[in-house]
Amino acid sequence: MSYLNPNALARQSAGAFRARIPFPWVEMEDVLTPEGYARLRASMPDVAGFDRKVGVQRAHGQKPHDRSILHYRPQMDLPQPWRELIAELNGAVYQSFLQRMLGQHRFILTLEWYYAWQGCSVSPHCDARRKRATHIFYFNTGEDWQPEWGGEILMLDDNGRFRAHSAPDFDDLRVAASLTPRGNRSLLFERTEHSWHGVRPLQCPPGVLRKLFIVTVNTPTLQVAWRRLRGKDPDGYPLRLRAAKT
Repeated sequence: MSYLNPNALARQSAGAFRARIPFPWVEMEDVLTPEGYARLRASMPDVAGFDRKVGVQRAHGQKPHDRSILHYRPQMDLPQPWRELIAELNGAVYQSFLQRMLGQHRFILTLEWYYAWQGCSVSPHCDARRKRATHIFYFNTGEDWQPEWGGEILMLDDNGRFRAHSAPDFDDLRVAASLTPRGNRSLLFERTEHSWHGVRPLQCPPGVLRKLFIVTVNTPTLQVAWRRLRGKDPDGYPLRLRAAKT
């Protein structure tokens, strides 16, 4: 079966994407087929295998982005639906979609699952310059996430006032869009020097997780090349998993 919906990808307008103010972004419906989305939701990786990131210091005075992360490596043991989706993400249809939307033909994808719990937030930030774009797939629905719990992805406008390497608060920025990450939808946005975005603290009950799958489109910069020479991917993770100790 197929997971990506070629028709949904094909109907996205690169011109409209690039003309969006204050930076290029588009929220897309049904990029995953209904059957594929259901299979992926039913086989989400167990949070027990994630790295829990709490209180990790960020650059430029920005507040920590607490969450649990599972960073994809090719040797990972994943459920079959996720292996099949990742194969499609590295296939011609998705690669051509990114090339058309971004106007760039050379890039390296990195993949992560992000799970967040009560109180987690994402302070306003612009991504690292090597990150040309980010594609966020939503994996909560009305069955497991209520609107009053928050979790909206805020696309923020600084009106050109802040450097990317700074730490404005939410109150310093205008909310250009508030996107609810539920259902078979996804968000693609391009990194610019003013592509501010964030998430206010989650208000969900204890034990409930906000679940995202994130594709990062990395430009092959000198930093990325240097990491590759040292056996690391663009995010700095070792390309090969260490063998478990016996």
